[in-house]
Amino acid sequence: MTGDGTTAAHAGERPAVPGEPHRPGPVLSTAWHLPGAPDFYGRPDNPTYRDLERALSELEGGSTVTAFASGMAAISAVLFGTLKAGDTVVIPSDGYYATRSLAADRLAAFGVTVREAPTLGPYPLEGASLVLLETPSNPGMDVCDLAAVCADAHAAGALVAVDNTTATPLGQRPLELGADFVVASDTKALSGHGDLLLGHVSTRDDGLATRVRNWRTWAGAIPGPFEAWLALRSLATLDVRLERQATNALAVAELLVGHPGVSGVRYPGLPGDPAYPVAVKQMRRFGGVLAAVLPDAAAVERMLSASRLASAVTSFGDVRTGIDRRAQWGGDDVPDGFVRISCGIEDTADLVADLTAALADNAG
Repeated sequence: MTGDGTTAAHAGERPAVPGEPHRPGPVLSTAWHLPGAPDFYGRPDNPTYRDLERALSELEGGSTVTAFASGMAAISAVLFGTLKAGDTVVIPSDGYYATRSLAADRLAAFGVTVREAPTLGPYPLEGASLVLLETPSNPGMDVCDLAAVCADAHAAGALVAVDNTTATPLGQRPLELGADFVVASDTKALSGHGDLLLGHVSTRDDGLATRVRNWRTWAGAIPGPFEAWLALRSLATLDVRLERQATNALAVAELLVGHPGVSGVRYPGLPGDPAYPVAVKQMRRFGGVLAAVLPDAAAVERMLSASRLASAVTSFGDVRTGIDRRAQWGGDDVPDGFVRISCGIEDTADLVADLTAALADNAG
C-alpha cells in the first residue's frame, strides 16, 4: 500500500525499458496489421486508453475503468447502458444541470421514468432501477451519506452511480462505500489544467463494466489517444495539486464566512458547514471547490474586475483560480450573486490577499 502521492506519480506506468522514456508517447494509429495484433481498430480500444484506464483504476482503489471523450459521455454510458424502456431512474435535482436536461429530453423519450431528488434526500426509491448521486453536489456543495443511501437503494433493488467529479478518487471512493458505478468528468480537477475534455466510469462488477464498454464502442464516445496521454501525464501531479487546492479552498471559505458582503458560504471541509459531519466521515480530502453568495451580479463583476488572480470561468479544477456566476447559465436554481469558486494552486497568502482586496467594494 502506497500513499496518494506515490500512487499518482507512478499510476499507469509500463515496465521500464532501458533507453526509453518513463512515459512513452501516445499510440495514434487507428488500425493495426492483422492477424495476431492485440488491437484491430481504434474505436473499441487503444494502448493509450488502457494506460490511462489502468492508472485511474489504481487511483480508484482497484476497479475496471472505461475512459470516455467527456464527462457527459461517461454519464450517458451509465444511463443508456443500464436503463431500458419501463425502468425508473432517480437523478439529482440540484446536481449538474446538463444531466437533468439529458434525462428529461432523451431518457423520457425512450420510455424511462425520471424522478428528481435533492442531494440531501429524501430519495423516491420504490421501483427504481438506478439512482444517480452527485456528492458534493455541483454547484451547491451539499453532501449525502453515500453508505446509507447505497444500502437503501440496494435494498429497493436499484443500482447506484455516483458522480465523483468534484471530489476525485483521491478525495472520495464511492465504490468502497457501496456504489456500483463511479462516473466523473476528468475535464476538471483530475486532469487539472483546463485544456482537456475527458471522462471515465469505474466499477467492480464485470457485467456492468461490459455494458459500459459496449456502449462506448457502439456510440463511439472514445477519447483521443493524445488527450488520454496528456491526462495520464497530468495525473502525476494530482496529489500535490489537490493538497494545495484544498488548503486554498479552506482559507478562502474562512475569509468569506467572516466577510459582511458575502453570505451562504458552503465548503464541506469547513467546520460548522452543514455538510461537515458527513463529509468528514466519508471524504479523504475536501477538494478545491466552494460556493458563496454575493449581493448581486454586479458585485460578482466588481470582484472579478478587481482580482488579479481569479478569472471568470465556467469549469473548475484548474491550477488557476476561477469564479463562475452560475445564474448566468440558467440551469441552476441559485441567486444572481451565487458563485462557485474553484481554487487553484496559487500561494495561499497571495490568493487570500487578492480576494480580500477584490471584495473590498462589497462590504456593508
